[in-house]
Amino acid sequence: MPSGSAGAADQYEWAALGDSYTAGGFVGEPQPALGDASRDGCDRTTNAYPDVVDRELAEFPPGKPVHLANVSCGNATIDNIATTRQTPISPVQPPAGGWKAVDPQIKRANLNDQTDVVTIGVGGNSLPFGGMLLKCLELGATVGESCREYYSNPPAGEESIQEKLSRVSDEYVDMLAKVHEAAPNAKVITVGYPAVLPQEASACNRLSLTELGSIKHADIDWLRDDVLKPLNSTIQRVSSFFGDRYVDVYSSSVGHDACQPAGTKWVEGICGDAGGYWPSKLSGTLLNCGLIQKRVTLVHPNGAGHTNAAAHVERAIRIALLGR
Repeated sequence: MPSGSAGAADQYEWAALGDSYTAGGFVGEPQPALGDASRDGCDRTTNAYPDVVDRELAEFPPGKPVHLANVSCGNATIDNIATTRQTPISPVQPPAGGWKAVDPQIKRANLNDQTDVVTIGVGGNSLPFGGMLLKCLELGATVGESCREYYSNPPAGEESIQEKLSRVSDEYVDMLAKVHEAAPNAKVITVGYPAVLPQEASACNRLSLTELGSIKHADIDWLRDDVLKPLNSTIQRVSSFFGDRYVDVYSSSVGHDACQPAGTKWVEGICGDAGGYWPSKLSGTLLNCGLIQKRVTLVHPNGAGHTNAAAHVERAIRIALLGR
């Protein structure tokens, strides 16, 4: 092409889709910056793994530049990737009247036949893992109450964990089908969840809010073996069915869970370290992390966790772009 007429062929197109484990939430500086009119309430941050990978690809491009469209959004469900509009819930300087609903992420990222690679990190909010965690906290504060029993033999109106995982599997199949339809020439990479829970629940200091708070040790073991690991297995199985690459960030993060000391943990606990813009109280609850000079982090990866995820995702992207 003549000089000065560069087009899409002169760069790779990468779309990053996902939930808060992709967006970053409280890791790094808000993106767009605070005060920017384009803020959408999705809480993307500069040290989340898509941005970390983007900087590495810019410094060491895989043959030609890579253009990133990061539309990940905190609290996104599987349906919000390809089917359903999402109303963001960011607690950071929300506008009067709240955040406006945003389009499904495949539309926001403008997936098309020119898209080269799509990364997707989603699934937890569809259980929802965060809601289950809060229920386990609640039940852990009472004698004789078991989170495992609650979700194994649930009350009327609540799905069992088996029903939740089955539904998530169906939703993931539908989502990946729509992603492939929207971006027929793209390599699709799915990203699992890290080891947010310890290998042995006894490693946790019960009642410590910088770890897993009041959740009973038996329920921590159950959340790990019957919820988190099966969720990752579901994502991996469905991805394999479509011929997509699955990125395992769990194995490399074992031993860096929320119950490890600062400096070792790659996941903050119920309360943890976060940017000064992030809230210390959880709206609608009695949780106040400010009492211990912490912020509400609700078991999300910190900067080290995103750095680890970035290393694995970057490798997968470079492999995907080989020969394109």
